[in-house]
Amino acid sequence: MSMVMFLAFAGLALASEGDVAKGGHVGMLMAAALLAAGLAVGIAASGCGVGMGHCARGCLEGTARNPELAGKLTVTMFIGLALIESLTIYALVIALIALYANPLLPKLMGIFGLS
Repeated sequence: MSMVMFLAFAGLALASEGDVAKGGHVGMLMAAALLAAGLAVGIAASGCGVGMGHCARGCLEGTARNPELAGKLTVTMFIGLALIESLTIYALVIALIALYANPLLPKLMGIFGLS
């Protein structure tokens, strides 16, 4: 199976070598930034989703045990959900900075002699 995959993608790998001489490093750097941004937002969203589920479960269990505290628990739950959601927004902001205002790109282009 690995031989089939090697033969299937060998042409693509060899065809991209000519692009490296013309500055293909920039494309690779942007591809790495895109992959990192997608992973960052995906992992942050999945982790925050699990946290939000636990938060809602705890609030519902507390309300079921003591219905008189439903108002206080709901307010506390919404504050907790807002703080949990802020972590996903932070990951999104960092991902957008990495994609559109990458501070490392000029320095890396200078290292590769592409500036």
